[in-house]
Amino acid sequence: MKPLTLTHFTATSCLGRGLDATLAALRDARGGLARCDFERANLDTWVGAVDGVDAQPVRADLADFECRNNRLAQIGLTQDDFAGRVEQAVARYGAERVGVFIGTSTAGILETELAYQRRDPQSGALPAGFRYAETHNPYSVAAFVRAYCGLRGPAMAISTACSSGAKGFASARRMLEARLIDAAVVGGVDSLCLTTLYGFNSLELLSRQPCRPFDIARDGISIGEAAAFALLERTPDASDESAVMLLGIGESSDAHHMSSPHPEGLGARIAIEQALAGAGLDAGDIDYINLHGTATPSNDTAESRAVSALFDGTPCSSTKGATGHTLGAAGAIEAVIAALALRDQLLPAGVNTTEVDPALPLDYLLKSRRARVRTVLSNSFGFGGSNCSLVLGRADRARL
Repeated sequence: MKPLTLTHFTATSCLGRGLDATLAALRDARGGLARCDFERANLDTWVGAVDGVDAQPVRADLADFECRNNRLAQIGLTQDDFAGRVEQAVARYGAERVGVFIGTSTAGILETELAYQRRDPQSGALPAGFRYAETHNPYSVAAFVRAYCGLRGPAMAISTACSSGAKGFASARRMLEARLIDAAVVGGVDSLCLTTLYGFNSLELLSRQPCRPFDIARDGISIGEAAAFALLERTPDASDESAVMLLGIGESSDAHHMSSPHPEGLGARIAIEQALAGAGLDAGDIDYINLHGTATPSNDTAESRAVSALFDGTPCSSTKGATGHTLGAAGAIEAVIAALALRDQLLPAGVNTTEVDPALPLDYLLKSRRARVRTVLSNSFGFGGSNCSLVLGRADRARL
């Protein structure tokens, strides 16, 4: 594939708001998980909540979109002058030439949960002010971002479980290559809700302590929330050598099981191989791998088998120990973390992991360190075998 440039990016999670807070936490190997105190969630688990989401309503002219997910999206858009950079893209190309591609899983389902709590006791009717289309609907967040930024180009929500935020990059790339758009706002937004917390609890996948990806004692996930965005544009003829670029994308669907990965990581391996081929790189060219790494026994084992079949000693880690598993936003925030690793020449540690499972033969990072980083692989694997891998690299590593 022809490389595309991430001309700007931002991330907000339990690590903090914006790139500076995120980078500081990664450098210090500091996580943002805390004991779950989410309203009405009586669960012994840890979560990665973003502070102050409920204190910041959406912009007044977009009040129909009022819900936690869109409030979180708005917080993300206002960090690192991201919305300002989108405005500059609109000035260059026109509002109809900038697309929106947002990954999410549960979207604004919390608003429906709250609406059901307020049903009419006699008729069971939902509150008159409940607006499904602008809140619960998975497309809501894409529509909100489009409206917030004043865009008129194609817009879509991608909801493929935990690969959603990564697959948005694939959808945007196809639109850019077809010349249907000139720039794309790509990202992922997912917020905490009871459906997610109790759903994963019913699957017996929630850890009672901060999650520990690839640890010998790993026992489940910690759910987080996040909003991460990137502005994706075609690569200019004369690019800054340190610019962060999207070099390759791989997608697969192994359809092995409704919720469990293929035990040998077959679909994951196919996605990785496609991403490398699209980038014109070999496995030995990758300097760091941001693993999907959910901290469940089966997922980490399957991913380890896929990675170890292709790579030999490449430094890797899962940053979900720091952010929690942000579900539909995970692929986007981890792509931004990959971009930060490239921009700041950093290998981020796998937070909370203390003893790597010896059955998983990976060079797993237990301490953050500076290093020469020119190419990064970021993995995102979802329920139903929906897999997506991204290869990002500095412009001086791109095959232009």
